[in-house]
Amino acid sequence: MTVIAVLADPPRQGVGYPDLAETSPLSEAEASELYEAVLRDTVRAVDRSGGDLLVNYPTEEMLPERARGEGSPEADLRAVVADTLGDFESVRFEPQVGSTVSARAGNTTTHLLREEGARSVAVVTPTAPFLTRQVIDAAAMKLRSMSTVLGPSSRGRCYYAGFTEAIDFTDAFAGSSVQTIAERTRDVGGDVEFIRSLPTIRTGSDLLDVVPLLRARFAAERVVPEYTATFVHEHGLATREVDGDLELVRE
Repeated sequence: MTVIAVLADPPRQGVGYPDLAETSPLSEAEASELYEAVLRDTVRAVDRSGGDLLVNYPTEEMLPERARGEGSPEADLRAVVADTLGDFESVRFEPQVGSTVSARAGNTTTHLLREEGARSVAVVTPTAPFLTRQVIDAAAMKLRSMSTVLGPSSRGRCYYAGFTEAIDFTDAFAGSSVQTIAERTRDVGGDVEFIRSLPTIRTGSDLLDVVPLLRARFAAERVVPEYTATFVHEHGLATREVDGDLELVRE
């Protein structure tokens, strides 16, 4: 089975989606609330898949000073996972190691592959609300014959990066990560495969992709990410065209 490492921040203001409040109608508190909703949908999807869930959390020192609280990041995340899954005895919690997202993802992946003998490891973050059990399991099938499997998103990002062999992870998750990781895989003689593209959330402009798709799936009576959908409904998020441009609004 693939170990799915979810690189997760505690749902506190100033982390998770730090740029969302400045680029959308959401406040910092609401941006943190949305991050928690996507985090819940992510861990639920991984838990329902054939993968093993590993929550990779930052230490308190890794957080911006204003985001440090009385409890530990691990305790905060354990509380969210417990409330989401109920029985979470099989979920692993491990601290992140490294000064950047790329270093933390690389250290976790390399350790699991080389030190723990994991057959495959995937890295995800709570940014892709439409990540589902079916997507995760489809990626796991491809990892049986490919060294790297990527889930592309907008602006060169990837929402899923699965590996059976370690690569050079230096700055691999910065900038156009889907291109960089593919090139690094080929540099070490590996093969790359892709799963379907999904939108991710980082700034307000990303919600222009997420919100209409979410509302469309709801209108079509298709499965939607429960916690993210509830947030969008309760906060009245919608889009409308203004002078030829799509804008995020509150109904």
